[in-house]
This record gives sequence, structure tokens and C-alpha cells, in this order.
Amino acid sequence: MSHNSFLVELGTEELPPMALKGLAQAFADGIVAGLTDAKLEVGKVEIFAAPRRMAVRIADLAAKQADQEETLFGPPAKIAYDADGNLTKAALGFASRAGIDASELVEAPESEGKNAGKLMIKRTIAGKNTVELLPEIVQHSLEKLPIPKRMRWGATRVEFVRPAQWLLMLFGDQVVDADLLELKSGNTSRGHRFHAPGDVVISSPEAYESTLRQAYVMASFAERSALIAEQVKAAGEKLGGQAVIDDDLLEEVTALNEWPVALAGSFDEEFLTVPAEALVSSMKEHQKYFHVMKDGQLLNHFITVANIESKDPQQVISGNEKVIRPRLADAKFFWDTDRKQSLASRFDKLENVVWVNQLGTIADKARRISNLGQKIATAMQADTSLVARAAQLCKNDLVSQMVFEFTDLQGLAGKYYAEHDGEPADVCAAMVEQYMPAFAGDELPATATGTAIALADRLDSLVGLFGIGQLPTGSKDPFALRRASLGVLRILVEKNIDLDLSELLDWAIDNQWSVELKAETKTILTEYLLDRFSAWYQDANIPAEVFMAVRALGVTKPLDIDRRVKAVHSFYQLESAQALAAANKRVSNILAKNGGDAVIAEVNTALLSEAAEQALAEQVAAKRDVVTPMIAAGDYQPALAELAGLRGVVDAFFDNVMVMADDDAVKNNRLALLKQLQGLFIAIADIALLNQG
Repeated sequence: MSHNSFLVELGTEELPPMALKGLAQAFADGIVAGLTDAKLEVGKVEIFAAPRRMAVRIADLAAKQADQEETLFGPPAKIAYDADGNLTKAALGFASRAGIDASELVEAPESEGKNAGKLMIKRTIAGKNTVELLPEIVQHSLEKLPIPKRMRWGATRVEFVRPAQWLLMLFGDQVVDADLLELKSGNTSRGHRFHAPGDVVISSPEAYESTLRQAYVMASFAERSALIAEQVKAAGEKLGGQAVIDDDLLEEVTALNEWPVALAGSFDEEFLTVPAEALVSSMKEHQKYFHVMKDGQLLNHFITVANIESKDPQQVISGNEKVIRPRLADAKFFWDTDRKQSLASRFDKLENVVWVNQLGTIADKARRISNLGQKIATAMQADTSLVARAAQLCKNDLVSQMVFEFTDLQGLAGKYYAEHDGEPADVCAAMVEQYMPAFAGDELPATATGTAIALADRLDSLVGLFGIGQLPTGSKDPFALRRASLGVLRILVEKNIDLDLSELLDWAIDNQWSVELKAETKTILTEYLLDRFSAWYQDANIPAEVFMAVRALGVTKPLDIDRRVKAVHSFYQLESAQALAAANKRVSNILAKNGGDAVIAEVNTALLSEAAEQALAEQVAAKRDVVTPMIAAGDYQPALAELAGLRGVVDAFFDNVMVMADDDAVKNNRLALLKQLQGLFIAIADIALLNQG
């Protein structure tokens, strides 16, 4: 079967930069899925994405579907023929639906198994030419693109993310005939909007990149990204520093340029008196500039990427310098103005800023953070006075001009203003640490003060919003409560803070709320918080049954839960784990059928008549003496490793001892022994839940 390369390019007005890469990937995935469903052989797949185009090139694509043999079965022969041996309506209808002459029908032989005796037809379905299938496959991929909001243009009813301008579709050197988005396919693309604005003929899929390069378009997203990074790095070194290349900014700049050219500019040194984060935010967020650092200090230079190869680059640089100056001047004005009043003096303004309807103002929230934070600090043996001061200041920068203009500086601005006011170092640090961790893998608060504030802030949000029924759903979490939950768990576990969620929630609920919280708030929120552990351990490749074995105990101390889970996971990987888990499951079932909790774990050694039960009783007693202090100290892993040694005597017991003896005293004594055995494990986790049988 012959093969050829396929190329499709959709040209548009400038596509959303942050969505470009994802759209191009989805476009390719949809086409490949369509080709696979059509049972067409596919070779190497390459994706191209630039501001005004998305393209997919597929090598070694089969020119035609393979012919397929098909067997159709109709009605049984006994109803396919009448008494005279003529075909009935059922048989004729089957032949008609199959599109064959009735004379071609045969009776299926015994080799057809359950279909033996039915009317049968075997036929060959000729495969379609690939060029016939491609238009519909591409159309379907376009329709499935993850576009949140489509637009229409002109008088057309067609919808897409941006107005579509041209459509290129080639199979080998032949144009694939298609009409998509009211565009007729052809073999022409378009060059750079300024350097080569006309049509560009693409002679074959293989010539795509080189032909566009001659028209000042670098079609490969990855190639442009690497080139931009290389140019920006070189420009930074030329300036005597190091350009900071943020991944998100690099992706956005790559999506904005077809023919990238890095240019370096500068700004007045007077602006360096402003916190570097404000300057960087202005350069990065608004102007898409890369900033330059040297020895940890921001330099008064920036690197921009132009989408044009200018004959007079200095004009482009001067234009960028003019644009950035007023923005930096604004930042300096806000910085200078905000410092004219203390951070503490801004608290009163928070009285007029509503946090959440029904839950009061930001000032109310800050007061609750103070109350809860001080209780947490006491439990952590931290300085409550520092926590109280940090709580009074932690939200005040929200009403500063700097944060109003640069919202991503909340916390950082507060830190700088607190330092300017001479606040204690831990209080200043807490202004930033209250938001840690902000995302998966982010740093945790370093100070005890920041830790207490971070916990109090998140717990206050969780309790308040759950308390008024504002729970997150599968698709919506507007208050980022999942992130807040994981933040609480990470802080408690990773900073080794042995506090109980139950007690923390009690403290948070018993606070200065202006509305009565729902009665079930604590119960629902506790379950929600513990549910977050499931995803946590899933990411760590810890089987779900390991966590469930611990969760079954009802433990609510995150640090203790984590220690138990890690211990059970280690035990789970031992050769004896499944056998002991199965034995524990058997023990649980036996006890459940014979009184369960009513069984008293007191063994009368005089009633132990069988060697296997005597050995088990001796081992259980010996192991209890060893593991009890370990469990009390939270050393669950060595405790379970020790208990793993019980496998032999447990197996021997069940092989040789009849628990349900005729003598009630003997039976109850054996149940008591099993209760003791279960108790050793259940003090750490319900090992029975590890049994996968």
C-alpha cells in the first residue's frame, strides 16, 4: 500500500497566545484520533503553531484504507425458508439490507459456533481513499477544539476562536479538496504580515517549514521558543547580567512572534528604588519584557522580543523604552505614596471591604485570624504577640495603591511596608508567608508566625464558606478551597506540626462569626479535608487501600495519618503482607459474627490446648511488649515490620485450630486471642482492608 505525507494548515487572525500551544496540540490529537478510527496507518506527527496559524504534518500516511473482510449473519435457516424451500421475507430482507442478491446467501457451517445454521454472507468492503476521509476528519477535530468562547465574523454564521483566513491541505503534492469554516482548501499559505504579506505556495508537506522561513515565518513553536531563549540569554550576558526567562512568559512571547528578534533596552536608574517585584511585574505582565539580574539585584535593563527584523532597531528599542517609563513611574509613585502612612493605619479601611456576603468584611476576617492564629501559636509554643501583630497587618496591603495596581504583589507589598515601619522580622515575613503554599510544590512558611497565620487564614476560609454552604463542586471552586485544604495538610505534615484537625476546626468554628454556621460544618469539612489525602497519596503512587486502611481508624491528626500511611505502605510491600491482611480480614469476619466489640481480649492460658494456639498466644504477648512503646512513640514502620513476623504462627493457627469449638469456654478463649491479634494491628491501621481478594 502506498503512503504519503499529509499537511493541513489553518490560517487565522492572531490566536490567543496563552491558548495557542494547547489548541495546536488538540488539533493534532483530533486528527490522529480520526485517522486511527478510520484504521489508517500513521507515521511521525509534527505540530506547528504561530500567531496566525496552526498546522499538522503527518508522515507515511496510508493513501487508502485496507480492504476489510466482513461476515454478516441473518435469520436462522429454519425461518429463512418456507415449507417449499423458498426464501422468506426475513431472508429477503436480510439480503436487501446487506445490499446483495439473495442467491449469494449460504447457511453458516458448524465452524461459526453459535451462528451455525444462520444465513450468512461474506463480503469484501473496499477501503476508501484517504483524501476522501481527510476533510471530515479535520472538520471533526476543529469542532472538538477546547475553545471556551467562539466568535463569528462578518455576515457568516461560522464560529471559531478567531476569524479564519486560509486553509492549506496537501496529501503529497496534491491538494485535498475540502470546504471548512467557509474556506476552500488550496496549496497556499501566507508569509510574515510585514516582511512577506502575500500568498506563499507550498509545493509539498516536506517543503512547509523551509518555504515559510523564506517568507519570514518560523512555523515550529519549539524552534522559536529555543531561539528566543537563546537570544534573550545572549542579550542578558551582553548587558553584564543574566536574563530571567520565566517559562510562562517564554511561551506567551513565542506565541506572539513569527519571526522573533530580541532587543535590549533600559530605564532610568531612579526606578530601582522601587521594590524589584513591582518593576518586574510591570515589565512582565504588561509589556512582556524579560528582566535582567546581577548578583541578586535587578538591573535597569530589559529585553523585548520584536516580531520584525527592523532596519533601524534603535527606533524599536526607543519605542519600548517610552512605553515602559510611565508604567515604572506609576509604580514609583504608588511606592512613595503608600509609605507616607504606616501599614497598621490602613486597617480601618478594611472595615469597608466585604470579604464574602454573610461572612463580613476583611477586617472581620483579620480579627478571626488573630484569635485562631494565637490558639495555634500557643499549641505550637510560638510567640502569640507576634501572631497577633501579624494578623492585624496581614491584609492591610490590600487597600494600598501598589496592590490595587499590581494585584500579584499582595503580601510582598505588605512585607516591604512592614519593614519600612520597623515591624519585627517575623511579622514582616508573615506578610508573604500567609499565602504559602500558593500552588503545588510551593515553599511553606519558614517562620512560626507565618505558619500560624497561614493555617488560620485557610481554616477560617474553609470553615466560613463550608458553614454557609459554599462548597466546591467537581467543576467549580471559585474560592480555591481545594488548594486551601491541601495547604493546611502540607503545612501540618511537612512541618511536623502534630495538631488535630478536629481541634483546629473547633477553634475556627468557635470564633467571631456574624452568621450562624451550619450544624454539620465540622463533619462535612473534616471528611473533605481527609479526602484531599487520597489525591495526595495517589500522586505519590501509594495504593488507595493503604490510605483507606488508616482512614478506617478515624484518626484526624494529619501528621499521624501520614506516618501511619507511610508505615502501612512499607508493610504493604512485604511478602507477608497479603497473607497477614487476609488473616486480619478473616479475624474481623469471625469477631463480627461473634459479638465483635463485646469480645473481651483476655486470654486464659490454661484453656489453650492446641500447640498452634499456644504458639500464637506466646507470640502475640511477646510482640505486644515490643510494639506497644513503638506505637506510643509514633514509630509505626518498625512496629509493623515487627508484626510481620507473626505470619507463620497465624497461618499455623488457622490451619490447625478450630476457632468455633463445641466448648463455649474454649471458643470464647480463642476469640479473645484473635481479638488480641487484631488489636496489635488495628492500633496502627485496619490491615484487613489491604486484602485484595
